Amino acid sequence: MNNKFDALKDDDSGDHDQNEENSTQKDGEKEKTERDKSQGSSKRKAVVPGPAEHPLQYNYTFWYSRRTPGRPTSSQSYEQNIKQIGTFASVEQFWRFYSHMVRPGDLTGHSDFHLFKEGIKPMWEDDANKNGGKWIIRLRKGLASRCWENLILAMLGEQFMVGEEICGAVVSVRFQEDIISIWNKTASDQATTARIRDTLRRVLNLPPNTIMEYKTHTDSIKAWEEFHGLVNSSGR
Repeated sequence: MNNKFDALKDDDSGDHDQNEENSTQKDGEKEKTERDKSQGSSKRKAVVPGPAEHPLQYNYTFWYSRRTPGRPTSSQSYEQNIKQIGTFASVEQFWRFYSHMVRPGDLTGHSDFHLFKEGIKPMWEDDANKNGGKWIIRLRKGLASRCWENLILAMLGEQFMVGEEICGAVVSVRFQEDIISIWNKTASDQATTARIRDTLRRVLNLPPNTIMEYKTHTDSIKAWEEFHGLVNSSGR
């Protein structure tokens, strides 16, 4: 399939240095541009519901990531690989994004969609996520699109009834199977994680024998470090 996410790639296709003489000047200009970008992003206009639209309780942001399986990934390169698709504040704005997005079942390779509350990055190390964890459900091929839609509609509709605990959700398309997960802030809150589990089972209409695994982000980081033989590092 054509990669519909090419437009999301960082636009760093500027002219190459013509000679060494002006390379220093260009480096300085690049630094200034990056600084301006950073300052500009902090002043970015807030996303708000339009007139007569139905506001959501929280603003949410869609993200997309894709990587080559088996290639070691550091936390830094993982963060660079996540592309922000857009942020929405109302039901109508959500459908504008969602109706133009490829369904998970039609994605190829090692791809992920992430839907997180605005201001929370889909990374273990984010302040909102670092003490939390996620429920993981492994799906046979063919179920990801329906389950993803049901999951995010339940999340946007506040069906989990756990206050501000929900951080976001992820669908991960893999070669042999697909995985969906929902992330929450406090892994140690067993009442909350149990309620999320039960709601997840209901909104996805899962069979009673479906295996659901809860994994803390701390454990995910440790497992990643052990797998890559690294210490005091984090990533994917």
